[in-house]
Amino acid sequence: MAAAAVARMSVEEKAGQVLMPVYAGTDPAAQAATIERLHLAGSIIMGDNIPLDANGQADLGAMTDVNARLSQAARADGRPWPGLIGVDQEGGIVARLGAPLTEWPTPMSFGAAGNAPLAKDAGRALASELAPLGFNLDFAPDADVTVGPADPTIGARSMSGNPDQAGQLAVAFSQGMQDAGVLPTLKHFPGHGSVTVDSHQDLPVQPAGITELEARDWKPFRAAVAAGMPMVMTGHIAVPALEPGVPASLSAPTYAALRGMGFNGVAVTDALNMGAVQQKYPGGSAAPAALAAGADLLLMPADVGKAHAAIVDAVAAGTVQAARLDEAATRVATMLAWRGRTASSPGAPQGAAPGSSGDTSARVSDAAITVLSGQCSGPIAPAGVRVAGGSDQDRARFAAAAAKAGLSIGQGPLLTLVGYAGRPAGGDIAVTLDAPWPLAGSGAPVKIALYGRTPGAFDALVAVLTGKAIAPGKLPAAVGSFPAGTGCP
Repeated sequence: MAAAAVARMSVEEKAGQVLMPVYAGTDPAAQAATIERLHLAGSIIMGDNIPLDANGQADLGAMTDVNARLSQAARADGRPWPGLIGVDQEGGIVARLGAPLTEWPTPMSFGAAGNAPLAKDAGRALASELAPLGFNLDFAPDADVTVGPADPTIGARSMSGNPDQAGQLAVAFSQGMQDAGVLPTLKHFPGHGSVTVDSHQDLPVQPAGITELEARDWKPFRAAVAAGMPMVMTGHIAVPALEPGVPASLSAPTYAALRGMGFNGVAVTDALNMGAVQQKYPGGSAAPAALAAGADLLLMPADVGKAHAAIVDAVAAGTVQAARLDEAATRVATMLAWRGRTASSPGAPQGAAPGSSGDTSARVSDAAITVLSGQCSGPIAPAGVRVAGGSDQDRARFAAAAAKAGLSIGQGPLLTLVGYAGRPAGGDIAVTLDAPWPLAGSGAPVKIALYGRTPGAFDALVAVLTGKAIAPGKLPAAVGSFPAGTGCP
């Protein structure tokens, strides 16, 4: 069906089918009109597109209406598959939709827990709250293998520093998402966890050779391909071993390497409005370059009108082969037609109420919390603690968890909370709420990695502090002199 429908499209329609833009503000009217005019695949929803209610929380009714309008626009030209409505919802620091949806700890929690069925449960639960709002694509999970504190971009967005574990967990999470009716996206091929520059600002260079990449960064993607995952995102990373000086997202040898793994799904670029691309490919020039290289879906071009015109002109000039555009548009259409059939089939997932997955989120933190140093059984802080660091919300959530457990605040050992990109902390008990790297330089005798700042994460922390639970997690990546696998027996 999809191939036949694409064959009937004009070049202008096909060019639209491979573009997925962003827009500004909470009114979708202009974006819907652009989708209709340019025959676009759909739209990504970013943080500033989310309508808020009087309490500053996501207005889910309004969000559902926005997504319905955008999806309707994508079908205005008669295509028989749904529009593509995507969002970045990984958990941890990358979560466009907040309350009243369930809040999730960092993806590194899954590596610390080391439990693939739990990761699958979490993927299903997270996606089951997105699907009723009209989202059918989530740009998650992150399949990058972090190398530790030298990795400035991915950090705790990575599930593990172990390539095999990262692949196993990313696939499990993705399968859970698909069970709930949401398409997952494994990112960022050829691996963003081992480069030392943030591609939002500049172009990172991956110095590793193919043998090293195969042994580390590419393993999770091979696992994803073997499991039949529908979409892989390419990152803005230059790999001299493939093509010097060119972002992987615009590099034909990179797409050849991905296809060489047996991948037949949709290859989507990372956002084309990021610094690593914009500096070298101004205006709409990145879109036809990525398409010619092998990308199927072009995400967030800086100017979608210019990108669309550039693709049409490139096909007319022969710099993008008509067959390449046909192939890309057919892959996107095939994926959407498949998603449309499965979503409407008998027994299709019905979705879940917003905020209904708190117990699953808490189970993740219960299984992930890791003690690097200090006692593994009995109360660490028997009566109470003094609290420093963290945000106002972090301290309030800790206080709420402490009150439930009967742990007093204001006297006892000094507990320091260390948030995202925080500095090493002193005191008696240091607790990281994101990546555990700051614990390497901490002078605190008790070091705990929590990997999250959700209410459930703070409940898990208090349970360990009071001796009501033993921390079962193991470090998924080395932290200073603490090797991967460190944790209580």
